[in-house]
Amino acid sequence: MRPTLHGLRRRAQSRAILAVRRSRFFPQSMIDRLGDDAAFADGRLAARVIVFFPGPPDQLYQLLPWLPTLEAVDAALGAAIVCQDSRVAGAIRERTGVQVVTFARYGALDGVVGRSDVALALYVGHASANFECLRFASLLHAYIGHGDSDKGVSASNQLKAYDAVLAPGQAAVDRIVARLMRFDAERRCIVVGQPTTLSAPPHQAPAPGGRTTVLYAPTWEGAQPSVAYSSVLTHGPRLVQALLADGRYRVLYRPHPLIGVTSGEYAGANAAIRAALEQAGQDHRVLAATDEPLEASFARADVLVCDVSAVATAWLPSLRPLVVTAPAGGASVSADSGMLARVRRLAPEEAADAPAVLAAGLADEGGRAVLEELVAYYLSPYWPDRSTDRFVTVCRELVAERDRLRAALVAGGATGT
Repeated sequence: MRPTLHGLRRRAQSRAILAVRRSRFFPQSMIDRLGDDAAFADGRLAARVIVFFPGPPDQLYQLLPWLPTLEAVDAALGAAIVCQDSRVAGAIRERTGVQVVTFARYGALDGVVGRSDVALALYVGHASANFECLRFASLLHAYIGHGDSDKGVSASNQLKAYDAVLAPGQAAVDRIVARLMRFDAERRCIVVGQPTTLSAPPHQAPAPGGRTTVLYAPTWEGAQPSVAYSSVLTHGPRLVQALLADGRYRVLYRPHPLIGVTSGEYAGANAAIRAALEQAGQDHRVLAATDEPLEASFARADVLVCDVSAVATAWLPSLRPLVVTAPAGGASVSADSGMLARVRRLAPEEAADAPAVLAAGLADEGGRAVLEELVAYYLSPYWPDRSTDRFVTVCRELVAERDRLRAALVAGGATGT
């Protein structure tokens, strides 16, 4: 039978779309949906635990800090990372021996889950595509996030979609209790600690010339006003210029990788900060998130200036001075668990006074005791040495619970995934 003109057009269109998806110019903010579907047509996963990560390359920062912990889960239970983007899968494979698979079509994922004995799915973000995996009733589902913060989204109503929330510390649990209705936090929240790759390591040698090294690590502007915590536009250029002009400070600028994706103004402010640091030269630097892990940037710094974000929580164990910016206006929603009330805040109108504010923080002998208290509250008793073991233990318990519950349902006649 000869192909119809419509059929020929459809084939040509499909080939063109495939070529675009394979192009190196395909946007980093979109998933390419180039999968291993054919290789798994009749295949299965040996893993009992999967991490479902449907994000594009520009969201890889959410997953990468978890890789050492997931390697421990893999050794204990068998783990796999399920993606929807071949570039994401390639980047992860370069960094870990944990199995990484990419499914372009939902039907391929459905078939593999049905043929496998996966018991637990983990999620590092609130992507709407999570529901492609959350629909499987044969699994337990746990949210692990990508760092803990006092952003309102850390106590999002989306947490109700998961069977369990693996929380870094008691602060996260209390934050959820204070904000969510009809959510049994005592039963569904499990304190596990935080991956040690998201915490500040020992301090490196001081900067040349005896200058104080300031790490300025702002978050992105957010997709809606309630999560607009970024200081890049409201503080950034004046703050950095003041530090450069002062002479006592070396500035390291580590912007969130998504800054500017929703706002040209924020993109412009980001570019202005980069240009100022490049012009200043010396040891001032811009650090991209892909250049080095967050903890490596932490090790270079004497003091941190950041926004309301997980960066602040991750810095706490350094016990070094911390300044958190205050967003302009009142649209952004915070879920303060105590940190924001106890550390120095920097309002937009104070940006040019940053050198004096930081000098005062460095001289404050009582600041270390405050940070010690916050570490215990935000990062749990398992941090740092027992966090990985605790996480693996909780995963093992959830797998065993799923197996017990699933067996009872199947005995009662349940079928399917």
